This record gives sequence, structure tokens and C-alpha cells, in this order.
Amino acid sequence: IAAVLMRLPDEDERALINRVKAIAPLVQKADAALILDGHAGIVARSGADGAHLTGLAAFQDAAAALKPDRIAGIGGLETRHDAMVAAESGADYVMFGDNARPSIDALIERVAWWADVFEVPCVAYATALDEIAPLVEAGADFVAVGDAVFSDPRGVAAAIAEASTRLSLTEAST
Repeated sequence: IAAVLMRLPDEDERALINRVKAIAPLVQKADAALILDGHAGIVARSGADGAHLTGLAAFQDAAAALKPDRIAGIGGLETRHDAMVAAESGADYVMFGDNARPSIDALIERVAWWADVFEVPCVAYATALDEIAPLVEAGADFVAVGDAVFSDPRGVAAAIAEASTRLSLTEAST
């Protein structure tokens, strides 16, 4: 696990900062980055490693405050043009498939296009564990698993173990 994307409830800023301060050391001790979903304004004060911003406007508003010390990633990209602008604007990564999820074939095509053209890392959002291998084979640098892991009836640990196995098998075949 390279990063944990933390979604926060609607609370006052102090409560959010305290919540992140309690989690950040645990995630970072496991050598993973703690990325807040939005909330770029509390990243530094809470000890998080960065923010995942949805849409080009949110990214452009927050990137200057995060960079260069914190991660500024972007998702919710609806067009190739928006992804290119984000990369040119200094995004540390782009995520595809996290907003208005296209078909898996369309997502694989988008990831492959990105991997062929750009150096900025690409995160692909898998809605099922069997999507991991095709996304990695298409060129995704990272795969976000979300509900594919957290809703697995076998439990999170079993789902993460399977996801890790699928990644290992994919890496061994390339």
C-alpha cells in the first residue's frame, strides 16, 4: 500500500485536524502516504502528506499552497485536456476512473494513452479486484481499490492479500 486516501466527515476544522493527527502517524509508520480527499487547507497543520483534489479548478486553487512540500494529486478528470492541463500545472499524480466511472475498457484505454504520453504517475480506480491486472498492464503506476477492498465479504485483509497477489502476478508476467 503506497497511500491511504482519507475521506473526512463534515466537522469543524479543529475536529478534522485532530482526526487526521491521530491517523497520520499510523499510516506513515507503515511507509504509506496519507492523502486527504479535499481539505487542502488542513494538510500541513494535520500532518497529512498531501491532498487529492477533484477537478481542475480545485486543483489549481490548492496546488500552490501544497507544493513543493506536500502531494497535490487530482481526480475527477472528465477530459484528456483536463488531465494534460493538470500535469502541466504540476500535479504529482492524476487519477482516472474515480468520477463518473467509464466502462473498464474506456478506463484501460485512458490509462494506456496516459502511460504512452506522460511521465506524471497515473492512478487507476478499480471497482473490482479483477480489474487490477488489466489496469496495471495498461500502464497504471498505482491502482486505487476503495470499495473493491472495503466491501469484500471476506474482509479487508483477505481482499488486500488478493489484490497484492494480483499485482505480483501482473508484475512477474511483464
